[in-house]
Amino acid sequence: MIFKTAELFAGPGGGAYAAKTSHITDNNGIEWGFKHAWANEFDPDTVKTYKENILNDPDASTVYCEDVRNFDITNHKLLGDIDALIFGFPCNDFSVVGKQKGLDGNFGPLYTYGVKVLKEYQPKFFVAENVGGLTSANEGDAFIKILKAFSNSGYTLTPNFYKFEEYGVPQSRHRIIIVGIRNDLDKQGIKFHVPAPTTPNPKNYVTSEQAITQPPIPKDALNNEYTNHNKRTVEMLSYIPEGGNAWSESIPEDLRLHVKGAKLSNIYKRLDRKKPSYTVTGSGGGGTHMYHWSENRALTNRERARLQTFPDNYHFIGGKESVRKQIGMAIPPKGMRQILMAVLKSFAHIDYKYVEATPKLQTNKLFNVSGSEVATLVKH
Repeated sequence: MIFKTAELFAGPGGGAYAAKTSHITDNNGIEWGFKHAWANEFDPDTVKTYKENILNDPDASTVYCEDVRNFDITNHKLLGDIDALIFGFPCNDFSVVGKQKGLDGNFGPLYTYGVKVLKEYQPKFFVAENVGGLTSANEGDAFIKILKAFSNSGYTLTPNFYKFEEYGVPQSRHRIIIVGIRNDLDKQGIKFHVPAPTTPNPKNYVTSEQAITQPPIPKDALNNEYTNHNKRTVEMLSYIPEGGNAWSESIPEDLRLHVKGAKLSNIYKRLDRKKPSYTVTGSGGGGTHMYHWSENRALTNRERARLQTFPDNYHFIGGKESVRKQIGMAIPPKGMRQILMAVLKSFAHIDYKYVEATPKLQTNKLFNVSGSEVATLVKH
């Protein structure tokens, strides 16, 4: 069974690459996997990256570059039937780093376009991804509203708070991922479970040093340009210890930043080579580009891509800042692959190790509730 898969907010193809590389053969010799049907993405550079790496065709007509609000989702003749939907709906208004406007922001309501696809096409399942801050936006109301919309579209939900470093990703990247199985299939015994972490012990986490140096990145690798820092920045970095940031006490007074705000930040923060990196992001100005643990420089885009588990031959198209944004906004393929493999095994009735879903909704409405408890709440 090969699932015809559609994507909204496709990004540079993190989810698509995970799908492309996820496949199993069951005990009856039947192959299970995914096949690209269509995708929608707003940014032109990102669309070019997707086409080149996922479809190996810069002229592919099944990737639609337009604002999802203008995308003709109801055009069945053009898009055709689908079996699966993957979408990482925009996180800008749910991130705890921003103003967390939630459903009141410009991006918060965009999840509704995923709901439209679910209602219009009724795929067998969907996978939706967003930041952990989704659970606390609008005092928890946003997350519950989104879950209810997915549930009312005809799906049995398994939301979970994933720590991707527990799944072999060399990065502390924490995300809410919601898997929905169409109700009629759930009643037939197709049950999705949260796959058990592959590296539950912190001692076994893949470190940033391992990710970036094993094997070494060739100097002429794709997207591996170095940043030309000014002399003052290089000198300041020389005083920041491994794992430290711009407010490290070791920085001389004349080199310190005099900026109001939280000192527990990632501004000019060096990696700790013995730990997974902090979260790779795609936005932010000076000082937010992630910094090498010993060399006085920002990471290259290829190094960031390694932390995001993209292979070295994955060519990101566009200028340096465009590429940085694409990498930071992407779903780490290695983490998503664990989830998609669990979906395949669920449909193929192949046993796999799993754990209880725990979204960890730390709001004034819910606290550390289980996936089954969330499912009950959403129905009311």
